[in-house]
Amino acid sequence: MKPYLLAVAVCAFAWTGGFALAQGRGQDKEKHGDRDDHKDYSYNDHDREVFRTWYANHEDHLPPGLAKRDQLPPGLERQLVERGTLPPGLRKKIQPAPVELVRELPPPPPDCEHVVIGGHLVLLNRKTSMVLAVFHFEIH
Repeated sequence: MKPYLLAVAVCAFAWTGGFALAQGRGQDKEKHGDRDDHKDYSYNDHDREVFRTWYANHEDHLPPGLAKRDQLPPGLERQLVERGTLPPGLRKKIQPAPVELVRELPPPPPDCEHVVIGGHLVLLNRKTSMVLAVFHFEIH
């Protein structure tokens, strides 16, 4: 009988100990903040299809930031990279993303918004100026 009770006690301790460890990790994230909250966010296939459909339907009357005249010069184009910080030269070129396009997308993460920069739809963290995702519209 004693070995049975010992086995039950060990299992109970291991089971509750796992919960305590898991809770400790969660509290650590709350204390220090999750610095990589948005690191894995990117536009998925569904999002890209929404972008292409919207663009095809609005190609004749594109908003500022998406017209051919708004394309970035090659030097600035190279600076627009995912997981990079938006340089000051590109921050001046930010335009709001079309409302009817944004409505079709899932809500952005906290502190982030969809913006248009020189023919690109960009998911930008406004607090840190970090570019989370970029979609390039084919401007004709």
